[in-house]
Amino acid sequence: MSDLFDLTGKVAVVTGASSGIGTEIARAFAIQGADVALIARRYERLEDLAKEIESMGRKAFAVKCDVTKEEEVTIAVKSILDKFEKIDILLNNAGVASAGGVNDIEEAEWDRVIDTNVKSIFLMSKPIVKHMKERKYGKIINTGSICGLIGSIGKSAPLHAYNASKGAVINLTRGMGASLAQFGITVNAIGPSLFKTEMTEKSLYQESFLKMFNSICPAGRSGNPEELNGAAIYFASDASSYTTGQTLFVDGGWTSI
Repeated sequence: MSDLFDLTGKVAVVTGASSGIGTEIARAFAIQGADVALIARRYERLEDLAKEIESMGRKAFAVKCDVTKEEEVTIAVKSILDKFEKIDILLNNAGVASAGGVNDIEEAEWDRVIDTNVKSIFLMSKPIVKHMKERKYGKIINTGSICGLIGSIGKSAPLHAYNASKGAVINLTRGMGASLAQFGITVNAIGPSLFKTEMTEKSLYQESFLKMFNSICPAGRSGNPEELNGAAIYFASDASSYTTGQTLFVDGGWTSI
């Protein structure tokens, strides 16, 4: 049974790997045996993570890339294939959040959120899906959010651009999953609720918001980044060979109420 979750010999690509969820899942993939290509704009952080992964006996490759720019993505994917000769797993994790409603958010900010959270999945998947089709194998995991299914939490500020982007991620995952299954490629998404990351710590981890969140969430608390590892490993491994187009909400029961 344990072999179902073994990633030995696999090559994983993780975007948004310089902090938070991306860093944690990249470590988890390495622990399960995968070699990992790390993508983000903050190269120095990637170098530190690459050294940590290599200390586990795995191979790591840090690649500086803005995943909203097709030219940079094309170069990054080519460099990864040149180094590892294959890509088995793609975690589309790069993401940003921004508070604001449709009545007050600036167009440039709307575009930034949509480009980072949705367009990046398109740009990263485009060349990698072509490669996976040729090999008749691939595991693509997208990072969604409960905010792609529900509105703003309680009386918190509206997150309309974020809602739109994560809703798109969930349905893009369905579409990709349905059309790519015939090629041996599964596409699934993870839908976290509130997790403590660099992005959320400065904005949402305030006493008043946490008190409200904890009082509503069935689990009574926010999540810890490592609690997403199980879902990511499941979707990256052969344990999920007949699961595709799905979003697994890792949310302490939030979407069950």
